[in-house]
Amino acid sequence: MGVRGLHGFVGSSCPHICMAVNFRELAEHHRSRHPGGTPTIVVDAMCCLRYWYTPESWICGGQWREYFSSLREFVNTFTAVGIKLVFFFDGMVEQSKRDEWVKRRLKNNREIAKIFHYIKSHREQPGRNMFFIPSGLAIFTQFALKALGQETLCSLQEADYEVASYGLRNHCLGILGEDTDYLVYDTCPYFSISELSLDSLDTVMLCREKLCQSLGLSLSDLPLLACLLGNDIIPEGMFESFRYKCLSSYTSVKENFDKKGNIILAVADHICKVLRLHQGEKKLEEMLPLGPNKALFYKGMASYLLPGQKSPWFFQKPKGVVTLDTQVLSMSSDPKSKQEVPVCTHPESKQEVPMCTDPESKQEVPLCTHPESKQEVPMYTDPESKQEVPLCTHPESKQEVPMYTDPESKQEVPMGTHPESKEEVPMYTSPEPKQGVPLCTHPESRQEVLLCTHPESKQKLPVGMDPEFNLEAPLCTNPEIKQEDPVNMGPEVKQQVTMVSDPEILKVARAHHVQAESYLVYNVMSSGEVECSNSLEDAMDQALPSQAFVYRPVRQRVYSLLLGDGRGGAGTCPTVKEWFVYSGNPLRQPDLVRPLQMNIPGGTPSLKLLWLSQEAGLQAQRLDTLLACFDLSFSREELQVVESPFQALCCLLIYLFVQVDTLCLEDLHAFIAQALCLEGKTTMELADLQLDHVDPRAVQLGTLLVRGLTTLVLVNSACGFPWKTSDFMPWNLFDGKLFHQKYLQSEKGYTAEALVEQNVRSQLSLRVEKRSRLTRLHALKSVVCKACMKENRPIVSRRHWRSHHSGRRGRQGPSTHRTSSGYSRSGQGQHWRDQGPGSRQYDPDQWRRY
Repeated sequence: MGVRGLHGFVGSSCPHICMAVNFRELAEHHRSRHPGGTPTIVVDAMCCLRYWYTPESWICGGQWREYFSSLREFVNTFTAVGIKLVFFFDGMVEQSKRDEWVKRRLKNNREIAKIFHYIKSHREQPGRNMFFIPSGLAIFTQFALKALGQETLCSLQEADYEVASYGLRNHCLGILGEDTDYLVYDTCPYFSISELSLDSLDTVMLCREKLCQSLGLSLSDLPLLACLLGNDIIPEGMFESFRYKCLSSYTSVKENFDKKGNIILAVADHICKVLRLHQGEKKLEEMLPLGPNKALFYKGMASYLLPGQKSPWFFQKPKGVVTLDTQVLSMSSDPKSKQEVPVCTHPESKQEVPMCTDPESKQEVPLCTHPESKQEVPMYTDPESKQEVPLCTHPESKQEVPMYTDPESKQEVPMGTHPESKEEVPMYTSPEPKQGVPLCTHPESRQEVLLCTHPESKQKLPVGMDPEFNLEAPLCTNPEIKQEDPVNMGPEVKQQVTMVSDPEILKVARAHHVQAESYLVYNVMSSGEVECSNSLEDAMDQALPSQAFVYRPVRQRVYSLLLGDGRGGAGTCPTVKEWFVYSGNPLRQPDLVRPLQMNIPGGTPSLKLLWLSQEAGLQAQRLDTLLACFDLSFSREELQVVESPFQALCCLLIYLFVQVDTLCLEDLHAFIAQALCLEGKTTMELADLQLDHVDPRAVQLGTLLVRGLTTLVLVNSACGFPWKTSDFMPWNLFDGKLFHQKYLQSEKGYTAEALVEQNVRSQLSLRVEKRSRLTRLHALKSVVCKACMKENRPIVSRRHWRSHHSGRRGRQGPSTHRTSSGYSRSGQGQHWRDQGPGSRQYDPDQWRRY
């Protein structure tokens, strides 16, 4: 994370940059300078997850009760010295950082494969050097901190930008995290979470002023240095030859520095002695080998500029370059080329305008409205007059224009003349208004894309073709985003293209997102793109599916609810881009997933009804919608009699056992027994549990259940919160090590009484309590089994299953199609066996559009 090589350079080559500090003393000093003020630390929570997760066991699915205690201790320690904490979580992955996200996910896949190889070889948990955070840790940490009364926020863009902005705007005591980008931002002080001693509140402050002194730079030079070294936006290889050129001409190579350290010194020296000679006289692209990466480079530079800040390195705004402080890019699909076409916000009018490519400069330029003809025409900035002028001659300007024959329609189309290159470009005549509309050239595919007028905004937008239903689907501009955000993120997020047009609903979804009260809902509604990181899944296990496939039908129904808004069903909804990690997925492109219609008597209710209405009895309708997302409306009566929090658990177990035909009665006993026993165990008892060995199948089952709980967060928030969030928080329902113990016992044939620990103690009161626990186990088991039988899915013992279902564990290969020998619900979404797990070649028209 952060700037390439800078963390190692600071730690080994410039240790004086790291200053030992004490938070208690800093807080006292802050109060003396600001009487009545509260010293506040803004926390980059994603950087702190590894620090916070202190339980010894991590392989079994998460020690959630222990983890919650660890978070409570962290919060209480700072509260005791009068320090307020504000926590930020990543709420989305920016497109400019998608490649880096994919690279890390693929790296994690290799690490997970090594973990499972170790488990199979040693039958125990690997050492901390192979530590991998439990699935869902970031999601549930948000809710844990909110339960502890902490201010918890979810970002609308990259979290480090919002953290730095919040710290600067609110004059915070500092930022707590582990990301060298915080050395580059010109914001409040940056403290290291990895160096924090919670007992003494000692840590290390990384001083950006001392870093500048060591490198001979000013604070405003640090963004330039970061981009030349490489960061999450600028690939490390982009300036590799440039860096080595700097190193070869650097005359002060220090023998006690490593190679990377000398490269950083050499690049800083080049900035001081070469680039500064022409600063303010020449543009950066004239002094650096930017080539075709000019726009990406300037975006990387601008990403470090917080609201109100400027860079002295921007001598003149580069022509056609998209920067964060003036424009926001969104994408629409070209129905012919299947390529994406950028749409930007005009810096002056603040309106969405499509982009096209200047055929001479190869730069992206906006399509603007011609002042006389009122038509959309490409614009560029005249280098002398600094004014925008049209790129082509308008067809109604009374000038003679040549005609071009469209190869598809065989109709003649007028040609416009480019004012500089004198090249002719075709114009498209819309059949309705009978007016000429320019064809926009996509910057990468070089294919021509038409413009359409959005029916509500009346603005010209590239036509996007829904690849699944063959419908034109122009994206909508969200007017609500123009309002000032309570967590002010600067101009980048003030206007954007969204998947839905109802500003009231978007406002509610956005508020829930920012306040960390929902999961993925706003991402679906705003961009139609979601992601899910790695899970502890064994790629070699052919019997258990990836959670990405198991819960996909649930997500599909949620997409229908969020994007259809009760008006005509899933058939009118656009597809959603899913970046979900599973075995065999190279993550080169997202899966395009169709919404799936829900089966609710009376039709799917609108989001306004579910989210905003206060009508009596509406909570029951919200619950009906939630059950319909899991396709479990048939189980409503059985679930109604189940006590909280086991209602949510039973819902999840019914869905799992209907969907996954390789689960057996022993698995069900283990899931229920651990949830019942969890109620009576202290955190210390859970920490002291010892396992005979670690079973790789149990590891994956634990992950499967926890990912189901995160799916419940998504569904519950999409349906208007019919259930209390605490009912499906893992510290109330699941403990990884306890589940693992019950799984091993169930595999050995332990009785139900033994599983719920009825024979552990002899006191009468405890015997009564245990008997009650045994009764509850049978009751919960009965609910799940009866619901599954309604769907012709009997849950049988593995011993019976093995003797009657030989060969059933096999999963289809990467290029074969096989119908599941197990249960599959026809017409209700694909069974996991039929979704082609691990294969990108399987039925490409089903999930995929290239």
